[in-house]
Amino acid sequence: MVLKIHGHAIAPLVRLVAEVCREKEVPYELVNVEVYKGEHKTPAFQEFQPFGQVPYIDDDGFVLYESRAICRYIAKKYASQGTPNLVPHEPKAEAIFEQAVSIETSNFHPFALGITVEKIIKKHRGLEPNEARLSDLVNNLKAKLDVYEVILGKQAYLAGSNITLADLFHLPYGTIVFEELGYDMLEDRPNVARWWKDITARPSWLAVKAKA
Repeated sequence: MVLKIHGHAIAPLVRLVAEVCREKEVPYELVNVEVYKGEHKTPAFQEFQPFGQVPYIDDDGFVLYESRAICRYIAKKYASQGTPNLVPHEPKAEAIFEQAVSIETSNFHPFALGITVEKIIKKHRGLEPNEARLSDLVNNLKAKLDVYEVILGKQAYLAGSNITLADLFHLPYGTIVFEELGYDMLEDRPNVARWWKDITARPSWLAVKAKA
């Protein structure tokens, strides 16, 4: 059976999972979830994703939620095909990979997501952004990217010389902040800019950038 991704086609983390499927040459079927109608908060959906969030996958009866766990599962299950070593298996390389994942989880995602909430999600809900919080989020993200600039001045990707999931995890919300919202955080950080240009030019991302 084809792997099924349950979610909305434009949801950021649905597109992330679809991107990794394409990296690993894994066919998938998108099962649409009408999030704008609250379908993800229904008992039928929450039977498989108890937090009522998209996406979750069904891989021939194996159900899994949380996008980073899904991406790791796909990368490991289909390790022999597509882009290699998205999750390294050698112990030291895997440790460096997990370090890079933690960098994204702790030092990028909270701020990029927060900016998205203030500028986009609140607007959809008819709310005004908290400008003080927004300024704090932007300044914090810039400070974190200053450290990225140092790291990426020494190596091509966050975990070393090869691309991994740690890099790809930045794509959905980085695209929103840098491209859709137009925050200029790359011009003064040439190493980050080079890295961002590299990962956003991947055919697997371009194929799902607008929708999975």
